[in-house]
Formats: sequence, C-alpha cells, structure tokens
Amino acid sequence: MGSQLVQIIVLAGVAVFLVLRLRSVLGTRDGFEDTTKPAPAASSDSKRKFEVIDGGGTDFDISDHIEIESDSGKALAAMKRIEPGFNVSEFTRGARQAYEMILMAFENGDLEFLEQYLAPDVYESFASVITARADSGLSVEATFVGVSGVKLIEAHFDEENSEADITMKFVGELTSVVRDAAGEVVEGSATAVKKQSDFWTFARLMGGDNPNWLLVGTGA
Repeated sequence: MGSQLVQIIVLAGVAVFLVLRLRSVLGTRDGFEDTTKPAPAASSDSKRKFEVIDGGGTDFDISDHIEIESDSGKALAAMKRIEPGFNVSEFTRGARQAYEMILMAFENGDLEFLEQYLAPDVYESFASVITARADSGLSVEATFVGVSGVKLIEAHFDEENSEADITMKFVGELTSVVRDAAGEVVEGSATAVKKQSDFWTFARLMGGDNPNWLLVGTGA
C-alpha cells in the first residue's frame, strides 16, 4: 500500500505541473460551460466583401474587425498597400482554422505538424510540455467542440522590413482528459465541455513568396 500511495502522490504532482505549464503555453480553461445555446446569427455586415479603397472612403474589410483610425487599423491598411491581395476577413477565417489544428496537434502530441506552423521558440515551449507528459507516462484524449469567439485584438507592421504580426483572441470549446499509464484519469473529463481563452500572435513577411503565417506568441 505504501508504494501505491507514493505513486498516486507523484502522479498528482505531475498532473498539477502539466496543468500549470499548459496554462502558460495555451491559455486558461474556465471550467464547465453551457454549450447548448445556439450561436448568434451572423449579421449581414459580416458577409460583405470589400477590397482596399485607394481613392478614399472606408475599407470595411478593416473596419469590420477593428477601429480603422487606430494604430492597428493603420497597420492593417499598410499591409494591404504592400500586399494588395491580403484580406483581413480571410486572414481571420484562416487563423480560426489554424487555431483548431494547432490546438489539437498539441493535445495529440503531434510535434511534426506543430514544427511547420510554430516559430522555433513557441515550438520549444509546446514540445517541452508534450515531452514531459510522455516521460511521465501520461496521455491525453481530447475532442475539439468548436470556436465560440474570435476577435482581432491588435496588429503591427514594420514598413522598413515588411514584418507584420496580428494578435487574435480565440475562445475554444473542447473536452480533454489526462490518463496515467494504467488508464486512470488524473485530470479533466472525457465528457465535460470546457471553454479555453487564448491570445495568439501570428507573423509573416508581407509581399514575400511565403504566404504562411507562423504562430510566434501565445498568452492567456
């Protein structure tokens, strides 16, 4: 009995450590949430498609997401001048898809996938949690339910070197359970849906040949 008790205490300590590391890498999980409420219908404004307006007037592709006269709005306008094909609404949709794929790749421990879409320092943070989890004999079972919120928080553009970055807030819904080597649950639930809030920053060089945005920063 003594050895079993020690093993339980060790596993509990490992689980607490991984939860704290997970929060520092991905964000905060807010506990049980009611996901039965229907999502609000998309407004007609969100379905509009606008392009950069060179001759004056409002660029609704920017103003639909952030105040156009703000520093972030001006940064987005500068990105569109350098790369006329850039569209903020399309970026937002792509970032939402990337959020789901990266989040689930992390939960599933898919380092090969993550390495393609994460900046090196962010990849190292994700990989360290995944490695610690595996070394402790822990496994994760996760199911992505959906994204209940997406918002463009801020944008920056360095015109001197064409470096752009955009920070998004995501509210994701998922189930996640951590099991030990014996299959016993040490954290989470396989059925309870939780909400997770994340602030992710994506970056790339505008006007370059590589169209891919990399995840360069995460926070809660």
